Amino acid sequence: MPMIDLPYEELLHYQGRNPRPNDFDAYWDRALAEMKAVNPRVEIVPNSFSTPQVECFDLYFTGVKSARIHALYARPRHTTTPHPAILQFHGYKGHAGDWLDKIAYATHGFTVVAMDCRGQGGLSEDIHPVRGTTGSGHVVRGLEDHPDNLYFRNVFLDTAQLADIVLSLPEVDPNRVAVTGWSQGGALTVACAALEPRIRRAAPVYPFLSDYLRVWEMDFGGVHDELVQYFRNHDPLHAQHELVFEKLGYIDIQHLAERVQAEVLWGIGLMDKVCPPSTQFAAYNRIRSPKRLLVYPDFQHEWLPGLNDAIFEWMLSM
Repeated sequence: MPMIDLPYEELLHYQGRNPRPNDFDAYWDRALAEMKAVNPRVEIVPNSFSTPQVECFDLYFTGVKSARIHALYARPRHTTTPHPAILQFHGYKGHAGDWLDKIAYATHGFTVVAMDCRGQGGLSEDIHPVRGTTGSGHVVRGLEDHPDNLYFRNVFLDTAQLADIVLSLPEVDPNRVAVTGWSQGGALTVACAALEPRIRRAAPVYPFLSDYLRVWEMDFGGVHDELVQYFRNHDPLHAQHELVFEKLGYIDIQHLAERVQAEVLWGIGLMDKVCPPSTQFAAYNRIRSPKRLLVYPDFQHEWLPGLNDAIFEWMLSM
């Protein structure tokens, strides 16, 4: 098959390049303790969009660093028994999207909650000040500050906090809660399942935010170009090279993947230059729970035909 990365047989055993900080587990245990100490002040407001089968709401909660986070919340209108739920996470710099793709699940008996990532294209706010630059993207936000101020640390915690809220909704069966998303949403799917062990199923598709050192070395540009621009503008001689990638290791999903307990269905295109296959396998290979790959050899970071249907059918069997 054509290749832009390691041979497939090597990908199946690849263990990643980006360093794992020595205090990684303590870092995330401390982060989760901070999250659990927050009063989320959940607010649920009816939305004007609705159908005869589905009622829709705007859900707000307070996350770490006092940010107010927004999510779209749809549920079956006529239900008498607890039912499954699915959390959806969107791509980089986007938002939770329209109601239409939530309706398919809701009309089949799911509560659906889709989060706006703080400070991106939706309604969630990012009010916590940090030292240093944002540059052309969020990966480097907080990189020149304490590791607790990394942007994606807070977003990862938002996913776990939202999962806890959904698990507590009166209509939801807490034994049938799943997560899914593509690209950045795929990374947040892995992070959410890692930080909230009650998640039963996770369907990440070509996840972002994995194996930063490998991405930088491959130099395909795209959304990871912000790493190149960071060095060009702030460390042109790479004097802080090792420190930078070690700090990024705190928000590298390959290191969180070992915590995942959910059953995993993972979609990947082997010609993906945005999230190269090796960076995805760095995370996939560390998952210890039951897992399965759906591999698209000729596809890039794009629509993968039939995958949404496969994920939908898999979730219905939960």
